[in-house]
Amino acid sequence: MLTAALRTARARWTTFVGSFVAVALGVGLITTMGLALAATLNAPEPGPERFARAPVVVQGNDVLRVPTPAGDRTRTLAHPTSLTPELLRRLADLGPLTPDRSFPVRADGGPQRLVGHPWPVAAFAPYTLDAGRAPSADDEVVTTGWARPGTRLTTEHGPVTVVGTVADRGFEAAVFWTETRSAALSPAVHRVVVAADPAAVRAAVGQDPDVRVLTGGDRRYADPDPDRDARALLAVNALLGTAGGVTGFVSVFVVASTFAFAVAQRRKEFALLRTAGATPGQVRRMVYAEALLLGTSASAAGCLLGGYGAPLLARWLAENGTAPARFAIGDAVWPYHLAFWTGLFVAFAGAVAASWRAGRVGPGEALREAAVETKVMTPGRWILGAGLLLAGLGTLAHTLLTDPSDLLHRKTYTTRPMLLIVAFALLAPVLVRPLVRLVAWIPARLPGAGGMLIRENATAGVRRTAAVAAPVLVTVALAGSLLGTTATLNEARTSEIRQRTTADFVITGGPGGFAPAAVERVRAVPGTEVSATAATEVHVLEEGVALIRSEARAADPRALARTADLPLVAGRVTDLDDGSVIVTEEWERRTVGSTVEVRLGDGTPRTLKIAAVMSIGTGNNGAYVTPANAPGAPVDRIDVRLAPGADSAAATSGLAEAAREAGGRLLTRDQWTADGHPGTKPTTRTGFLLVLCIALLYTGIALANTLVTATADRARDLAALRLAGATRWQVLRVVAGESLTAVLVGAATGTLVAALNLAGIQGALRLLHVNSGIVIPYEALGATTAACTAVAVVSAVVPAALCLRRRAVGTAGVRD
Repeated sequence: MLTAALRTARARWTTFVGSFVAVALGVGLITTMGLALAATLNAPEPGPERFARAPVVVQGNDVLRVPTPAGDRTRTLAHPTSLTPELLRRLADLGPLTPDRSFPVRADGGPQRLVGHPWPVAAFAPYTLDAGRAPSADDEVVTTGWARPGTRLTTEHGPVTVVGTVADRGFEAAVFWTETRSAALSPAVHRVVVAADPAAVRAAVGQDPDVRVLTGGDRRYADPDPDRDARALLAVNALLGTAGGVTGFVSVFVVASTFAFAVAQRRKEFALLRTAGATPGQVRRMVYAEALLLGTSASAAGCLLGGYGAPLLARWLAENGTAPARFAIGDAVWPYHLAFWTGLFVAFAGAVAASWRAGRVGPGEALREAAVETKVMTPGRWILGAGLLLAGLGTLAHTLLTDPSDLLHRKTYTTRPMLLIVAFALLAPVLVRPLVRLVAWIPARLPGAGGMLIRENATAGVRRTAAVAAPVLVTVALAGSLLGTTATLNEARTSEIRQRTTADFVITGGPGGFAPAAVERVRAVPGTEVSATAATEVHVLEEGVALIRSEARAADPRALARTADLPLVAGRVTDLDDGSVIVTEEWERRTVGSTVEVRLGDGTPRTLKIAAVMSIGTGNNGAYVTPANAPGAPVDRIDVRLAPGADSAAATSGLAEAAREAGGRLLTRDQWTADGHPGTKPTTRTGFLLVLCIALLYTGIALANTLVTATADRARDLAALRLAGATRWQVLRVVAGESLTAVLVGAATGTLVAALNLAGIQGALRLLHVNSGIVIPYEALGATTAACTAVAVVSAVVPAALCLRRRAVGTAGVRD
C-alpha cells in the first residue's frame, strides 16, 4: 500500500502539493503561535525602572487585598493612599529622604500621557542629562526628550521653559520640575526614597496596612502601571489561543474537504483497483498510507517553518504595541510536539471520511465513460449537517432567552459562528443548485450559449461547485461575523452614549481632572445647570470568592438626573445618597433596597444600599456613587445643560472661556457622542487580523488545489467544447464563469451565516434595551469575495489554457 501511495502521489502531484501546503502551513502556524504562547507563560519578571538605583522605596498602599476561602484576591486601587506627615518624620530620622510626587500634566504639543516629577527623584532611574541643565526656577523643566532645550511650553500649571533633556527610557513621558514647584503642584506624597537600612525602615513603618516597603525586585511596584506587561501578556495569550483554535478549525476543514474532493475525482482509479482484485480494506489502507506520507512530511516542514516564523510574530506583536517591548521567544519544546502530532492527526482526520467513500467504490464504475456525479448528500452528511444547524440555532435561541449578554463577549462571538459554518458547509450541495440558478439567471438569458453552459456545468458538477464554495463560505462568514459583530457593538455603545447624555455640552479634562476652582467657574456661567462627575471604581466580592471590579462615576444625584438619562429598570436616580449606590443587573445583588458590601476606589470597605438598578446594555454601564464615596477622585467631566430661557450664545461663550481657563475641551452633545465613539481594542483587532489572514490564506490554497485538480480532469470536456465550435477564448470564459459562479455561491452562503450571527447579536441588544441597528461590513465582504474570485479564476483558467494547447481531436479521443 505504501508503494501504491507513493506512485499515486507522484501521479497526482497537484493534489498532493495542495494538501501538503495546507497541512504544513497549519502546523507552521500552530508551532509559531505555540512558541509565542509559551513565551507568554514563561516570561521573566520585569525589573524596577523608575527606582532601579533606589535603596528602599516606601509608598502608600495601591493594592486591595481581600481574603477569601480560596485565597487572597487582589486588585489595583484607583486611588492609592498617600504617606502621612507623621510617617515621613519617622523615616527622616533614619536617613535622607527623596519624596516622589507624581502628577498628570497636559502640555500643548506634548504626549497624551504625560507625568510630572520633582527633579531630585530622576537620579534613581537613573535619568542623566544628555542636553542642557537641571531646572532651578519654578518655570523651568527638564523633559524626557520629547521637547528640546529652549522650547516654551504651555501647561495647565502655567508656561514653562525646557532647560534640559534626559534620554527616554521607554516607560514614561515625563516632565521634571524643581522640588519646591513639584511640592506646590502636588502636595500629597505617594512614595519616598529612603537611604537607610531596609530592616530599620520596616520597623519604622510597623504593621501599617496602608504602607508598603519595597526593596530589590519589588521596587518595580513603584513604577507607573507595574502590571502593564502582565496584562499585555494575558491579552496576547488570549489572542493566540483564539487564533490557534481558528487555525485548527480551518485546517481540519480545508484538509478534510481536499481529501473528500480528491477521492470523488478518483472514482475510476479506485474502481480499476477493485477490478484488479483490491479489497475495500486495501483501498482504504492506501488512502491512509497517503495520509501518513502527507502528514509526516508536511508536519516536519511545518515545524521547521514555525521555528522561523515565531520570532517574526513576536517582533510584530511588540512593534505594534500588542505585546511588551521585551517580548521574545524562549526555548520551549512542547509547541513542536503539539504541532507535529496535530498535523498528523489533521491529515488522518481528513482522510477518514474519504477512505470509507473510497472503499465503497465498486468495480463497475471503471466502465463509466461520463463523469457522472454520484450521490453527494449521504445520510451521514444529512444527519450531521442538520444536527449542527439545529445545534447552532438552538444554542443561539437558548442564550437569547437565558443570558443575552453572553453573546456580546468576545470569546462567544468569536467561536459561535463555527457551528453554523460547518453546518452550512455540509449542507452546501443542497444549496448549490438553487443558488447557481439565481446567480446565473441573467447570464443564462444573454445571447449566446456561454451563460447557459456556465449554469448547467455548475449545477451538474455539484460536488465540484460545493468544494469551491466551501472555503469561500468559511472566509466570508468569518469576516462578516467577526468584523460585523465588533462594528455593531461599537455602534451600539455609541447609541448608548447618545441616549444616556441629555446635557447640551460636555467639558472634558485631562488625566489630572479639574481643580475645584475650575468647576466653580463653570457653575458661575449664567443660565446653566452643571453636573460635575469623577471617574472611580468599586469592588464587590461575589459568591464569596470572586473580587469583581466595576467602573463607577461619582456624581451629585440631583445634578445627574438633570443632565443624564440612565437606563434604569428599577429605582430613581434622585434616591442616590452617601449611603447608597446605583448598580447594573450584572451584580449578584440587584434588588432596590437591599444592601451590598463594597470596597471603594481607595480600598475603604462600605456597606451601601442599592438605590436603583440599570440595564446591562453592552456592558459599559457602570455603577454610580456620590463624591463622598470616591475619595481622591478628581472631577474629569462636567455635563452642562442650558436652563430654560437662557441666552444660548452668552452661555456658550462663557462655557468656552471657563473650559479654556481650566485646560478642558468644550464639546456639544453631538461632538461628545462622536468623540466618545468606541473603537475595537487593539488586541482584538490584531487577533481578528490574524484569524482572517489565516482563513484567507487557507481559502486560497483550497481554491487553487481544487480548481487545478478539477480543471485538469476536465480535459475531455474542454476538448468537446472546442470540437462543438467554441473558440479557445470562449472556453476560457466559460471556465472562468463557472469558478466565479462557485465563488458567488460560497459568498452568498457565507453572508447568510454572517447574517444569522448578526441577527443573534441584534436580538441580544434588543433584550438588553439597546436600540441600535446591525452594521454590515460591506467593504470587508467585498474585498474577501474579490480576493477569492481572483484566486479561483486564475486557478481555473491557467490549467484550462494549458489543456487547450493540445489538439482537441486527440484529447477528446483519450480513454481514461
